[in-house]
Amino acid sequence: MKNKLKEFRAMNGLTQEMLASKANVSRQTIIAIEKGKFNPSVKLALKLAKIFDCRLEELFVLEEGDWHDR
Repeated sequence: MKNKLKEFRAMNGLTQEMLASKANVSRQTIIAIEKGKFNPSVKLALKLAKIFDCRLEELFVLEEGDWHDR
């Protein structure tokens, strides 16, 4: 799954630490999501979309291979 978290964070002038605090997660979680090493739970994804006042689909995009994950 691709994400635009880093871009949204930069556009809003937030550091990873600031975003982590707003989302009530660790900075390491934000780093892992931005690097594509961790897919957030639905709850966290929705929380991040709400922080940026955007649709979930603007932050996270399913890729072709994601349809075949088990």
